[in-house]
Amino acid sequence: MRKLLLTASVIALGAVVTPASAETVRWARASDALTLDPHSQNQGVTHNFNHHIYETLLNRDVEGNLIPRLATEWYIKADDPTVWVFKLREGVKFHGGQDFTAEDVVFSLNRARSDKSNMRQLHADVADVIAVDDLTVEVKMSGPSPLYPNNITNTFIMDKGWSEEHDVVEVQDFGAGEDNYAVRNANGTGPYVLQSRQPDDRSVLAWFDGHWDEKPAVTEIIYLPIKEAATRVAALLSGEVDIVQDVPVQDIERLSSTAGVKVETGPENRIIYFGYKFGDAPLKSSNVTDKNPFNDAKVREAIELAVDREAIKRVVMRGQSVPAGVATPPFVNGWTPELDAFPAPDVAKAKALLAEAGYPDGFTVTLDTPNDRYVNDEAISQAIVGMLGQIGIKVTLASRPIAQHSPIILNSDTDFYLLGWGVPTFDSAYIFNDLVHTKDGKYGAYNVGLYSNPELDAKIQSLGTEVDLDKRNATIGEIWKVVKEDRVLLPIHNQVLAYAMKDNINLAVHPENQPLLNTVTYGE
Repeated sequence: MRKLLLTASVIALGAVVTPASAETVRWARASDALTLDPHSQNQGVTHNFNHHIYETLLNRDVEGNLIPRLATEWYIKADDPTVWVFKLREGVKFHGGQDFTAEDVVFSLNRARSDKSNMRQLHADVADVIAVDDLTVEVKMSGPSPLYPNNITNTFIMDKGWSEEHDVVEVQDFGAGEDNYAVRNANGTGPYVLQSRQPDDRSVLAWFDGHWDEKPAVTEIIYLPIKEAATRVAALLSGEVDIVQDVPVQDIERLSSTAGVKVETGPENRIIYFGYKFGDAPLKSSNVTDKNPFNDAKVREAIELAVDREAIKRVVMRGQSVPAGVATPPFVNGWTPELDAFPAPDVAKAKALLAEAGYPDGFTVTLDTPNDRYVNDEAISQAIVGMLGQIGIKVTLASRPIAQHSPIILNSDTDFYLLGWGVPTFDSAYIFNDLVHTKDGKYGAYNVGLYSNPELDAKIQSLGTEVDLDKRNATIGEIWKVVKEDRVLLPIHNQVLAYAMKDNINLAVHPENQPLLNTVTYGE
């Protein structure tokens, strides 16, 4: 009965049950964008939605190549290797009719690197941003930074005047529960205009007829967050939605053999991992009251030996994952097969290590997990609970929607957690900057466990301005060696994505899981 009621609610959201026109796509996902403030959250679902409204200077195609958007050219200044020059596209308009100029880029890059922005680590090496003329911007780096363009594919450009008018010069402080006008309203240069928004319910986007690019096949998007996996699939099969981006692994085979439906699959540039709280203070959720078990390397090794990644792939993911031994996908510079190796499960050795660490009877802890963000995220966490139970670690699972999980993560208010991490720069520095570097003003925004290693911090910061790529890659290898040996993170697997859609729709799987619906085509 509950599934029928949920399906009925989807019909109500769509307002009508009759098939949409070829120009309208009803797009279902498991969760909604966390916010429309484009510099508040560095989160994939949020970026994906905002990419339809706002634009970046550069973006990536489905092959992972950098492509021009609001910038048509980018190069290092001939007489100063610390300056990147961006030539901007002419004739671009914001949805409100304002001209797009270099001042908007200066404003947006400075906003994105401000203290409240979770995009700031991507711009940590930026010293200044200068408008040379209306269509030229120079970004002065703190030193030569040959890979900086890789960092800006999710940094959206806002209209400076609109932001000042609506008092959104400062970024929303999401972790503090702050609100502002940009959270639910938008004025971008993107291919679609926000028509209406009901968070976690329904949003409507319409083609912006003043957009600089050619008119797409899809001129209206009805975006429907549907948390329940069975309901998303039922909505596709009944014709209530046209595209389901988050296809449950257990339904891929059935949908692939269903008339009128097709499934596209492909690897995602994303690692799924578990993290621990570090530090001398006792864990708030543990029965160990005098110290933190996770601080002991033997405990972290025991946990890894208890985890059976192949079983998770086979049983939980139905084969739709790539088990991983290092917290980076193979797409990323710095990944090697040697780093990606992981030990076979060994429950007996894991128990012995726990006993050596002083926990012969194990200990208790709470695991915080999202239940609507990653492929089978809650089921993965449930599997880990069972595996750790075999060695005496008694885990209480706290499962929440991503909108509730994210503030816990950002405030480091967790002892043990599941998270996924995509790498839009295709470079290991992005992982180190956010997940490994000590949490401070510019770095470590998602260093949830508060791991700190000053020696690694210095090496991580050096990557931003190292021009000798061989030396830089050697440093990346040194950092990964320590991160892996210290078991700072517990990588589980790389995601494999599946999109299901009506069989007349063409939409390829995007390695960043950020498909753009203005790229949809129809027909065979």
